Amino acid sequence: MELQQKFEKLKDILKEAGSGAVAYSGGVDSTFLIKVAHDVLGDNVIAVTARSSTYPIREYNEAKKYIEEFGAKHITIVSEELEIEGFSKNPVNRCYFCKTELFTKVRKEANNFGFKHVFDGSNFDDTSDFRPGMKAAKEQGVISPLKLAELTKKDIRELSKELNIPTWNKPSFACLSSRFPYGKEITVEKLSMVDKAEQFLMDMGFKQLRVRHHDEIARIEVDPDERMRFFDLEIMNKIGDEFKRIGFKYVTLDIVGYRTGSMNEVLSDKEKVI
Repeated sequence: MELQQKFEKLKDILKEAGSGAVAYSGGVDSTFLIKVAHDVLGDNVIAVTARSSTYPIREYNEAKKYIEEFGAKHITIVSEELEIEGFSKNPVNRCYFCKTELFTKVRKEANNFGFKHVFDGSNFDDTSDFRPGMKAAKEQGVISPLKLAELTKKDIRELSKELNIPTWNKPSFACLSSRFPYGKEITVEKLSMVDKAEQFLMDMGFKQLRVRHHDEIARIEVDPDERMRFFDLEIMNKIGDEFKRIGFKYVTLDIVGYRTGSMNEVLSDKEKVI
């Protein structure tokens, strides 16, 4: 479909739904969704943001700022993944546990307002990657309007730009738990190390990045176009010194660069069946 056709389909999906609560993180997809949902449904939609140790404060503050600009109702809840049994052990289906709890709590908020549905920001591209959270969404009866409208990430960025939504060029973000190899325990201390390391790189001007936590080793992924910056010895020394101060023993650069779901590259097809 043409982009405008997809956009009209999205609005039709939301109109038909009538009301709902959006699981809202402040990222590209959920910000676009709440903006359009609020335009279509008005006071019959709310944004629900979950605070936890896997969700950096900078992301939460940005999410609050965006929603205030849109004028939509915003609810903040607590959904601490590390308290979910089995989550901290970081199994392959870790996201399933997280999303099950999240959607259950968002559903409760929707019910409090008398709204029919829970919406999430999954897009059409998400169907091509390993996404255990989708099973939770299906079990919980969550609607994914962007995916149903066949809107890709590229489509969403383009439409967001047309609508003057500030996240149109925001780097992609996933919860900090995605920085750990499956089977490696996730702790508050380790999450804090990753958060501090990524914030340091952002403060240096890097945009799309991840700091993957491999025990004593930090594996830095940056956008392929930004890898050239590491040819500067001063920058390398500055990053190395700060990461060691944060707690890493060794600091490495992934020469391939940032890519979505790099931690899934070690999984077999069998392991991806949940």
